[in-house]
Amino acid sequence: MATLPVFIPLSEAARKYGLDEDYLRQMVERGKIRAAMVAGEMVVSEDEVRGEAIEVKALRKEDLPEYQKYAHLRGKPIWISKAARDYRVLQPTLSKWVKAGIIKIIGKEANRILIDEADVAYCAEVYRARGIPGRILFNSDGTPYSPKSKFY
Repeated sequence: MATLPVFIPLSEAARKYGLDEDYLRQMVERGKIRAAMVAGEMVVSEDEVRGEAIEVKALRKEDLPEYQKYAHLRGKPIWISKAARDYRVLQPTLSKWVKAGIIKIIGKEANRILIDEADVAYCAEVYRARGIPGRILFNSDGTPYSPKSKFY
């Protein structure tokens, strides 16, 4: 089933992603960000605003609200096979994200590679929300991938 886009008030989007409201209005006028009027208030596509914020500010994955939910796990080591079981993500998928640098390696213990559990929890959430087999999920900096075209 297709996921419906999430729209949030323009003022909230500006505050949440650290962008100027006038700048967001300009992006709406240029057609770069979809918007609508709801009860007299302009709402904008959160995914498109996030994508714009990433382009404008070079937003790090650690700054995203999806990552902030797991900030309490930051620096907590977990080995790949345990992470795969706990977060219900295939071990080869986790290994691929580790190799790509999206999940940080914290250290080694015997034959186990220890990785950052906050990174795993964040990636698992993005994977469950957007995971379509064979599709790109992350940019090289670990932020969620947003295709330039809305058709895929």
